[in-house]
Amino acid sequence: MKIMREKEKEKLLKKYGIVEKDLPLMLADDPVSKALGAEIGDVVEIERIDATGPYKHYRLVVE
Repeated sequence: MKIMREKEKEKLLKKYGIVEKDLPLMLADDPVSKALGAEIGDVVEIERIDATGPYKHYRLVVE
């Protein structure tokens, strides 16, 4: 898990043709947000691995 840089966030939004509000949300007081030091407006990249391989999820940190 990591907090995406601004350039990475812009590239992600452009790739999928979306805006920040279209991303799934993560609360700022979520334990993961706190552990990463995420602030409101940050996008957190979460990588998971299952039987088909690794895949990424993205969450927008909100109040």
